[in-house]
Amino acid sequence: MKKEFDRRMHSAEHILNQTMDRMFGCGRCITAHIEPKKSKCDYSLSRTLTDREVQDVEVRVNEVIQADMAVREEFIARDEAGKHYNLARVPEDAGDSIRIVKIGDYDACPCIGPHVASTGEIGEFHIISVGFANGLLRIRYKLRG
Repeated sequence: MKKEFDRRMHSAEHILNQTMDRMFGCGRCITAHIEPKKSKCDYSLSRTLTDREVQDVEVRVNEVIQADMAVREEFIARDEAGKHYNLARVPEDAGDSIRIVKIGDYDACPCIGPHVASTGEIGEFHIISVGFANGLLRIRYKLRG
């Protein structure tokens, strides 16, 4: 049985991933646990974040949310998708057409999960805690509103 993701949390994860990559060049999260009440994402980094950096991540994610960007999907051929996106997590049996989820002009990536129609539906993003061990940065977050 396929796991059902919370649309708001899952869309927030996409924005967090893009924000982390833009700010720290770490790529998308390595693992994620997305739940309606609180979620977590793990990133490959060589250090923890400062309090100021945590605050900056939160501000940037909320700016994207408040911009009320459209969230849309498109399907492209697997070979074309492989030229632009990391398909390592896309199963081979997913077929020749890959679903790309786009959040305005801010983020785009292959994804099978459900999403909001626009970022304004997400609510306020709040980082609960940040932990670091063995080159792995864990960000726990929740949504308000």
